[in-house]
Amino acid sequence: MLERGLSPDFSAAAWAQSNALTSAAMETGPAIRDLRALLWASIDNDDSRDLDQLSVAEPLSSGAVKILVAIADVDSTVKVGSAIDEHAWINTTSVYTAAQVFPMLPERLSTDLTSLGQGQERLAIVIEMTIAADGALMQSDIYRAVVLNRAKLAYGSVAAWLQRTGAAPGPLASVAGLDEQLRIQDQVAQTLKRTRHERGALSLQTIEARAVFDNGLLSDLRSDQKNRAEELIEDFMIAANGMSARYLEQKGLPSIRRVLRTPKRWERIVVLAERLGERLPPTPNALALNAFLAKRREADPERFPDLSLSIIKLLGSGEYVLELPGQPIEGHFGLAVQDYTHSTAPNRRFPDLITQRLLKAALAGAPAPYTVEALGALAAHCTEQENRAAKVERQVRKSAAALLLASRIGQRFDAIVTGASDKGTWVRIAQPAVEGRVVQGSGGLDVGDRVAVTLVHTDIERGFIDFARSG
Repeated sequence: MLERGLSPDFSAAAWAQSNALTSAAMETGPAIRDLRALLWASIDNDDSRDLDQLSVAEPLSSGAVKILVAIADVDSTVKVGSAIDEHAWINTTSVYTAAQVFPMLPERLSTDLTSLGQGQERLAIVIEMTIAADGALMQSDIYRAVVLNRAKLAYGSVAAWLQRTGAAPGPLASVAGLDEQLRIQDQVAQTLKRTRHERGALSLQTIEARAVFDNGLLSDLRSDQKNRAEELIEDFMIAANGMSARYLEQKGLPSIRRVLRTPKRWERIVVLAERLGERLPPTPNALALNAFLAKRREADPERFPDLSLSIIKLLGSGEYVLELPGQPIEGHFGLAVQDYTHSTAPNRRFPDLITQRLLKAALAGAPAPYTVEALGALAAHCTEQENRAAKVERQVRKSAAALLLASRIGQRFDAIVTGASDKGTWVRIAQPAVEGRVVQGSGGLDVGDRVAVTLVHTDIERGFIDFARSG
């Protein structure tokens, strides 16, 4: 982290500021609604305590549903220019490694005082969206409120319950009416997902490697795939982020947008499609690409994650950019949306905290808390630090993989090429799901190619995993 310009430790001033806090921020007044009576609930990872958002649904007589997403009001505790804010500015994100999590905010805040924990009354920014039966956005609003999390739920158990392969998790079963709440939310989320994909949002399936420990020792890197409950939250957050971007523009305030530009390596995506007997247009087209992906998911579900990974690599990385009201912006190619920001995870990402401050200024009729020049610099800085954090996470993940593979030198693996440039060629093997570099025989390989490789070397400290092409 230090080598990449990230700070693994909080300053003494940040610790002192955190330790001086005795309670969560709380305000009252006509601008803050009391929504504690609603059946709010959080759905996150089993071990997550830095809870950023809650959701609740209200069916309407017209067949539409009002969806409310509550975002933790972190700004009420973390002020601009404070010692804690300075640390958040340095890293701009929580860094999640197999060895340790390095939170953007002190855990006393992110897992308690600024977290929407179960049974805790907290200030929040509420994004209200009325969704028609066909998935269209009918009305929307943003306001401040006090909320109360009735149940802390986990993705895995909620997904099993939604798909009727498991019993209702304890917190869900203990809150009267919450089961019907989540059924309604799931229906709306599925509708939102369908309408997004009809617009050209890409249907990609990625596999994340999660470290598994046995008595404190690393025993495996297990592949996790997105489930129904994760999709529910994802679809609500995408809708809420779009609403935040449009709200700021309507109020005449600048914002930091999240964009994914038109892919520069589209011609390689066309080649991959041709190899599978499909044809894509010569110029980037999200609708055509998504139709191709949907077809391949149905035709070959087992290998679809590998195809998804190839497409993701060829699409490139997202970035943060300054947006001024009325100024054209490229939008997010992967989500097929023009207006998009990050606003739903202020405990974990600095751009979300910046957006929250802008939203609160808009609600109060106050000027933006940042100058246009400062926002432009912040956008570039957040992009750079996010990329650095991703490299740290990737390197530690590779160190974990190198540790697991150290005893398997000389073993042959089936792999898929995930990266190819002047800097080198990389492949991913399936078990454990890790990437390594092809140091012998990489000539002619490109992203998406399938190849047999032999493990020739590992370096645990540096996270190096080296393969030679076989056959």
